[in-house]
Amino acid sequence: MGSSVGEPDCCGGLGNIDFRQADLCVMSWLLAYVDPSDPRFVAAVLAIAFNPFFWNVVARWEQKTRKLSKAFGSPHLACYALGSTILLLNVLRSHCFTQAMLNQPRMESLDGPITYQLGLALLAVGSVFVLSSFLALGFTGTFLGDYFGILKEARVTSFPFNVLDNPMYWGSTANYLGWALMNASPTGVLLTVVVALIYVVAVLYEEPFTAEIYRQKASQSHKRS
Repeated sequence: MGSSVGEPDCCGGLGNIDFRQADLCVMSWLLAYVDPSDPRFVAAVLAIAFNPFFWNVVARWEQKTRKLSKAFGSPHLACYALGSTILLLNVLRSHCFTQAMLNQPRMESLDGPITYQLGLALLAVGSVFVLSSFLALGFTGTFLGDYFGILKEARVTSFPFNVLDNPMYWGSTANYLGWALMNASPTGVLLTVVVALIYVVAVLYEEPFTAEIYRQKASQSHKRS
């Protein structure tokens, strides 16, 4: 497990911070603790970036060709197979995240009971969002069933979707941030930033495509009526 180290004087102390450069300062502060050349850190970044890329490429390929559904003999079986693969990849991502975090230094100012309790609270809130999202959507709704032609009758608006959009993504991000804070890990915090950025890109890529799938469904239903 990484050892605890002292902290640099970021931006000359709180009294002298130029808030126009606050984001750059915080990132420089975090990078002072992170060795980006560590193979574990590189593996974590690659795992974080790969997962949404993988499921979007495979799901769009399926939506255009239906080859997975044909191979498994059923769109539901094909969706279950892809969902199971995504779950395994997420387990690998979490493992890489944890290994990268535990093998780099801890931050003294984060290594205390208040930060630990904050991390625990974030982990609890994130888990609620992830689990309630899964229960609201079901397996196929969670794991891209709409790309397999398994469409819901209407958009889900119950909790947690009445609180925020994409609760599965942001709940997962809260879990990683909570885990990082519980371990007083600047590496974990930085990797959580990577998780959040990747999810932002995924949402921008996925939402218009999913909306188009349901627009086509509505248009076909209108024609039949």
